[in-house]
Formats: sequence, C-alpha cells, structure tokens
Amino acid sequence: MGGQPQGNSRPSRAAGRAGPRSIGEAQHTCAEYLNKDGGQRDRDTSALATLGSASAAHTSPDYPKCCLWLSLPVWLQHRRDQHTSQGIAYSTLPMYLGELAPQNLRGALGTMTEVFVIIGVLLAQIFSLQAILGNATGWPILLALTGVPAVIQLLSLPFFPESPRYTLIEKGDEETARQALRRLRGQNYNVEAEMEEMRTEERTEQAEGRLSVLNLFTFRPLRWQLISIVVLMAGQQLSGINAVNYYADVIYTSAGVDPTQSQYVTLGSGVINLVMTLVSAVIIERLGRRILLLSGYAICCSACLVLTVALLLQSTAPELSYLSIVCVFSYIVGHSIGPSPVPSVVRTEIVLQSSRTAAFTVDGAVHWLTNFIVGLTFPSIQVAIGAYSFLVFAGVCILTAAYIYVVIPETKGRTFVEINCAFAKRNGVEFPEEKEVATAKPHTPSLPTKETAF
Repeated sequence: MGGQPQGNSRPSRAAGRAGPRSIGEAQHTCAEYLNKDGGQRDRDTSALATLGSASAAHTSPDYPKCCLWLSLPVWLQHRRDQHTSQGIAYSTLPMYLGELAPQNLRGALGTMTEVFVIIGVLLAQIFSLQAILGNATGWPILLALTGVPAVIQLLSLPFFPESPRYTLIEKGDEETARQALRRLRGQNYNVEAEMEEMRTEERTEQAEGRLSVLNLFTFRPLRWQLISIVVLMAGQQLSGINAVNYYADVIYTSAGVDPTQSQYVTLGSGVINLVMTLVSAVIIERLGRRILLLSGYAICCSACLVLTVALLLQSTAPELSYLSIVCVFSYIVGHSIGPSPVPSVVRTEIVLQSSRTAAFTVDGAVHWLTNFIVGLTFPSIQVAIGAYSFLVFAGVCILTAAYIYVVIPETKGRTFVEINCAFAKRNGVEFPEEKEVATAKPHTPSLPTKETAF
C-alpha cells in the first residue's frame, strides 16, 4: 500500500497482499463517498470499519462452507464490502492523519498508514503459513480474522475527534475545532498558533470553496500539484514493486530454495519491509521528503539493473542466483524507505483543504489503476522479454526521480499555504499570500482574478 498493495498466487502472499483489485468497486465507491457534501473523516473511517467487520462475518468459520460455495452472491458481497472498505481507507485515513497532525510530526504520522498496512501484511503472511492457517481447513478462519481489527476500529473510532482543520475551514465551526485541538494536544497546550495558521489557510482559499474532481482538472493554480500526485502514485506502482514480488518465487527457486520453503523467505522480505518503513517514519522529519524519495528510487533503479544482469547470466554462473535474492531484498529496502510511505505524506501537504478530497480521489484512482495494469500486463511482458522487463521498471524509477528532483519542493517544516506558494510560480499564477507582500511594490500585470484566486 503504498501504499503498496501487492499480489501473487502463493497462499502465504495471497492473504498478505491484494492482487489487482476491482477498480469499479474500490475507487468508484471511494470517489462518491469522499466527494459527497459534508462527508466527515472520522465518520468515514467508522463506515469502513463496519464494512470490514461485515465482510469478515461472511467468511466466519461459523458460516457453513457448503453455504459459502452454494451461495455465490454472499461470496461476491464479501468481496465487494472488503474492496469498498479498502478503497475508502486508502484515501480517508491518510487524509485524517495529515489534517490533525502538528506541523513538526506531519511526516511521521503520515507514514503510519503504510506502517500498519505492512504490519497487517506481515501478520497475514505469518498466519497464512501452511503450518498455521494456510491450508484447506484453516482458510475460513484466516479470512474471518480480518474482522478483528475492523471490530476494534468500529468500537474505538466514535471516540476520536473530528479533524480540526476540516471543522474550521469547511464547516466554519471555530469553537469545535479548538476543542478538538485541545483533545489532541492536551488541555494545557496553547492551540491559538495552530488556529491562526488554519485561519490563514481559510482566508487563502475562501474565494473558491469546495472543489470537485472536474474543477480540479481545470483549476490552473493546482495544475502542477495534480500532476505531481499522478506522477507520485503512478511511479509508486509502475516502478515494479508488484512485479518484483511476483517474480520473487522464481528467483528463490533458481537459487536452490525449496518451493515449499520459499514462504519463509517471503516472510523475511516482509520483516525487511516493516523495519525499513519504520526507519523511514523515524527519519522523515530529519532528512525531509525529497531525499527519502530520491534515495529510495535510486536504490530501486540500481536493484533492477543488477537484477537484470544477474538473471541473464545466472545460467552460465549459477552463483549469481544468490545475487538475485540480494537484489530483491535491496529493492524492497529502497521502496520501503521512500516510494511506498512518503507519497501519502506529500499528497496531503501539496493541496489545500478545499481541494484535498478531490485530489485524494484522483490519487486513489491512479493508484488502483496502475496497480491493476502492472498485475495484468507483467506476466505477459515477462514471457515476452524475460529479464529485460526489469529495465522498464528501472526506467520508470529514473523518470519519477527526475520529476521529483525538478518539480516537487521540500515540504518539511512548512505550512500548507507556504507549500502552495512554492508551486504558484510554476503554475504561472500569483498566490494570494504573495499579493499581500507585493502591495507596496509597483503594480505589475497579473492573470485574471478568476483564474488565480483561491
């Protein structure tokens, strides 16, 4: 999840990684849900918990297996509910965390969605080992376990405060926003500085109101922010994380790993994934977003290049099969440092409140679509060109890193308004905050107010 949802056919992976999801089920529901009038972050997450627990009930071991197979609509209902909750969670949870986080912890909290997704993946890989629940008698229990975190969320989320930023800027309820901040920061914490920062953002975008997805595509002051979101999410999936996982079993087998034991190697890669994502969460506020993204893509690109060479030559030099395993683990390290966790932080930071739900809908659509494309096409590409397919992913890593280096500014330690000021020049508009500074200077022509005002 990237977020990095990943997929393969092995039992140990099938439970831990989602393959190509149904775009119609996951994203269409997410788009409608997030863009409806008055949609609330905390209630959205309660809804997805309800869906998750309901879908788990359909696969409970108490539900007769014969009924499960005889009643196909029940099984389809389970899949629909599960995919819907995934689609909502992927957009709502990072948005909620990004809006309530203090500025100095925005990066660390923003990566927590990815951290706990990977924890879920790792637990699924453990429980789906053939010696535990990954067998003919254990799989109903394995599927039913997805209801446990959903029930916990369902019981706890009503006690969470609504997003203060959403409450103040979109609802205009300053007192409720202040109370929510005090609940989050502590009663003795002076929240007025944060309240003033939110008021500044509200004044900045007051003229435009809530943007829809269609408005977002035609709104010039957010042009490069929207392009950046698309590039980050497409790069995350098209850089090859699912393909590397898909091909991993072949690599492990060629290195002499018994096919029945490769599930334990997969489990080791899951541990590496979790450890490096935690490292990213710890250092993101020290090193910044750009350096983690650039270094992550550099590692992924290098791993793909070396992996291509190792796969091509291992028929003549069998010992290179071990180098292939190192490349797989190195790729996972690189992706876990930057391309997987950091885009969820950046996408929250580079848009303002009124356009955030629309931007997240576009973000989710690109994420699931590119995930689907890789899952659908990689097996055919791999058959057609073999090891050279990883050169395609190396090229995507290079292009994505080049875009990040040229276009995306560092967002660490900056307010949402300051970050949008940094994009204003590239968008060819005069940001409202800049206008206030320029009032004492000689008048210079600018674009029409209709195009430039927030």
